[in-house]
Amino acid sequence: MAKIMAKIRDRSGFTLVEMMVVVLIIGILAAVAIPILRGKTEASKWSEAAATAGTIRTTVRAEFVEEPTKVAAWTNQAVTGVMLDLGFLAGDLTGRYFDDSNYTIASVDANGNATITVTAPAGLTGSGQLDSVNGWVYTP
Repeated sequence: MAKIMAKIRDRSGFTLVEMMVVVLIIGILAAVAIPILRGKTEASKWSEAAATAGTIRTTVRAEFVEEPTKVAAWTNQAVTGVMLDLGFLAGDLTGRYFDDSNYTIASVDANGNATITVTAPAGLTGSGQLDSVNGWVYTP
C-alpha cells in the first residue's frame, strides 16, 4: 500500500508536454475565432444604422403624403438639412455608432419610397443602403 501511495504522490499534476499541448490548442482556437467574431461585431454595429435608416424612410414616406413636391426635392439631401421638416430634434438619430450626419436621402420615388444611404463613421468600415426594392444592403 505504501508503494501505491508513493506513486500517486509522485505523479500529481501535469507534465510540461501536456501543458504545452493545451496552450497550443487554445492558441489555434483563438486564431480561428477572433476574425470570425470581429466580422460579427461590424455587422452588429451596422444593424443600428439599418434600424435608424428604416425610421428615417418611414418618416419621409409620411411627410411625402402631406407634401409630395417638397419631399421629392430631397434627392441627395443630408438628413441633417431636413431634420426639422421630418420632426426630428437634435440627438434623436444619434446612436452608439452613428449619428444624424451619417444619413443621406439618396432619392425619393413617385410613391414616396426613399432610399437612405449610410456612410461609415470614423473607425467603422463599409457602407449601407436602405431602399424599398432591396431592403437593407450592407457593403463591407
